[in-house]
Amino acid sequence: MRDNAPLGTTPDPDNPLVLHVLGARPNFVKAAPVVRGLDALGVRQGIVHTGQHYDALMSDVFFADLGLPEPIANLGVGSGSHARQTAALLTGLEDVVLAHRPALVVVYGDVNSTLAAILVCAKLHVPTAHVEAGLRSFDREMPEEVNRVVTDALSDILFATSPDALSHLANEGVDPARVHLVGNPMIDSLFSALDRLDPAPVRSRLGLPERYGVATLHRPGNVDDPASAKELVDAVLAVSERLPIAVPLHPRGRARLAEAGLVNGDNLLIVDPLGYVDFLSLVRGAALVVTDSGGVQEETTMLGVPCLTVRPNTERPITVTHGTNRLVTPALLPAAADRALADGAATPSGELPPLWDGKAGPRIARVIEAWLKGGNLSPAAQAVPPKSL
Repeated sequence: MRDNAPLGTTPDPDNPLVLHVLGARPNFVKAAPVVRGLDALGVRQGIVHTGQHYDALMSDVFFADLGLPEPIANLGVGSGSHARQTAALLTGLEDVVLAHRPALVVVYGDVNSTLAAILVCAKLHVPTAHVEAGLRSFDREMPEEVNRVVTDALSDILFATSPDALSHLANEGVDPARVHLVGNPMIDSLFSALDRLDPAPVRSRLGLPERYGVATLHRPGNVDDPASAKELVDAVLAVSERLPIAVPLHPRGRARLAEAGLVNGDNLLIVDPLGYVDFLSLVRGAALVVTDSGGVQEETTMLGVPCLTVRPNTERPITVTHGTNRLVTPALLPAAADRALADGAATPSGELPPLWDGKAGPRIARVIEAWLKGGNLSPAAQAVPPKSL
């Protein structure tokens, strides 16, 4: 990152500071193209790592894989209940924002770090931008859905990744002048890494055969309740009878899933979380992916890998209409896997999602740069017209 001026406690109108608040591995993937885009424009910036994902496999390796600079602050909040984690985030982020006085704080996705940053900035009257605005599952039992709705209601600039997000924001009464359809920066990161995504070394290191599947499981609705966890694990075990399944297991819910029977076996390989390049390499070579993750739905769409999402809904329906994703229940998972494996390698249905072209980061950066130069003017008044992005 270009170090244009030292960070300080006094705002510099001639060299404004943009702070990126990142807490979990999907945030890192989405932020990297935006950081690069702003750096190319000479915008002064800094990263705040909240430590929501705190071990090396969940954060440090992602900074290295994605070329992100060292954070200016690491809050180290760690895990905990939603209330305790968010409380720690609120106090830690307030100190950082007061210390550095940013002109704009950029948040990503739907994790608790994003919610906390938006609340802190709203109280301190610091402008904010939300990357991945407008996604909705319409399931308020998902903590991520609550985070999305609150974040979008309080953000000054909203960057949407898909057309359906524009409709959701309009239905919620969000001023269209605050909204920009820019594409998906997660796809930028995938495109940037594509030449490094080689399944063979990762497969060899893990001892997997040429034909294998990948599963990622961590959503509260799937793993927190013992009965739900047991149903999901039984379904994954049934799929593993069709082909070997590698499961890079998120720390969240690991003990619960193990109690339900998700342990190493003849056709099931439980591994620690993988770095960005290693994980996507593994996904790229997979015959099938089973997931409850949001980002994996998008990545498999672009890689043409069959994806079965074990959830009743998705905030990313474009991966179903334009991609390779299919929603399934645990009960239907084995049959759906049989069908996906029989069909072979998938190809996205029809055209890919609009603006998922690897250029979302520069689009976002240009809107932010124009907004910074315009001060308190409407973001839309400063934005580059979409046709020229």
